[in-house]
Amino acid sequence: MGRAFLILLIFSITSIHSQNIGVEKDAFAHTYSIVARDSVTGEMAVGVQSHWFSVGSIVSWGKAGVGVVATQSFVNPAYGPEGLELMANGIPAEEALTRLIEKDEGRAFRQVAFLDAKGNVSGFTGKNCVEAAEDLQGKNFSVQANMMLNDKVVPAMAEAFVRFSEYPLAERVMEALKAAQEAGGDIRGKQSAALIVVGPDRTDNSWEEKKIDLRVDDHTEPIKELSRLLKVARAYEHMNRGDLAVEAGDMKKALAEYGAAEKMFPENLEMKFWKAVALANSGRIEEAKPIFTKVFKEDRNWKEMITRLPPSGILTISEEELRQIID
Repeated sequence: MGRAFLILLIFSITSIHSQNIGVEKDAFAHTYSIVARDSVTGEMAVGVQSHWFSVGSIVSWGKAGVGVVATQSFVNPAYGPEGLELMANGIPAEEALTRLIEKDEGRAFRQVAFLDAKGNVSGFTGKNCVEAAEDLQGKNFSVQANMMLNDKVVPAMAEAFVRFSEYPLAERVMEALKAAQEAGGDIRGKQSAALIVVGPDRTDNSWEEKKIDLRVDDHTEPIKELSRLLKVARAYEHMNRGDLAVEAGDMKKALAEYGAAEKMFPENLEMKFWKAVALANSGRIEEAKPIFTKVFKEDRNWKEMITRLPPSGILTISEEELRQIID
């Protein structure tokens, strides 16, 4: 497969040079991807996998309240920021993509998908994209792939996205990526994957742009690793809500959130510790003690950590109760 791909690559570069369009300077991202929108929440997402290093750094683009872009094959990264700018100015996805394609001399080598905040989608697959290459649009989504093992990959992604309609958007996108791999995936194999999710409302705060931003840059099983990271991210969403509840003095909510996180990762010491803190702050010291004991046994640094919490107001128990926990 390696020699065949090298021959194919040399042929492609030679063809590009002969057309004098400068695409040989662009990064490769022969891959499969999906851009999608949740019609209920308004969230938008891009999911992607490739046998190429760090695919998420060049393929996936998104802006809250505006839209998402996947740009692949011989990647022209300008489609990301320029496409988002056009959609931010009210240009629908199809028109925005058409405008950029028309001015791109290397369009025959491009594969791109746009989705805007209203759910309009558009996809383009250049005539020189390596087969199996195809894009397919449905309600609130577009799936696209090039250099696939077979022509079943793109339909499999679309079918999975529709079938798992009850899932949250990020998990739904993951099912589409899994389906692509099960159908054959990239003819070269697997290496990297990425998932971003942006919200339905525009924001001026850059740190609020992405609700989920996960990348697996180099891994033997990137889809499985990305799925694991998504589960971790969901658990830490509970942890973050627990922290906010602690700040607000709502120990009942904090306990519920920390407990939900711990159920997802029962061996995670961080989650156990903060659940025990919430129990202690709720006056349930006896329930908290065995949890603290287990955590301290696994890592004594947590025992030092607990002594530093009362001055900050995060742990609101008496000195006597603190001594009982430590001893």
